[in-house]
Amino acid sequence: MTQLEDNNMNELEKLLQAIDKLATRPLIPISVDLWGPSEIASYLKIGRRTASEKVTKKPGFPQAIYIPSQKGRGHPRWKAKEVIAWVEKFQDKRIA
Repeated sequence: MTQLEDNNMNELEKLLQAIDKLATRPLIPISVDLWGPSEIASYLKIGRRTASEKVTKKPGFPQAIYIPSQKGRGHPRWKAKEVIAWVEKFQDKRIA
């Protein structure tokens, strides 16, 4: 096996492991899921930093939830259903 083929096999193995990890993770219903800045960014198709520093600070954006940690207040999380409802308020109401 050549070096290139060996590297490709290693990358393929990593990819398969990542897929397996995602496939075995239980899905949490949107109605109860909590999102962090990364999930919000993914949903909005924007960068994590923009989501964290700009979008979550906008007036009317849902209130964050802070789960206590050993170091005090944990990282912010938002109810997924509230984020989705907030976004949907901006849908254009054009008359067809």
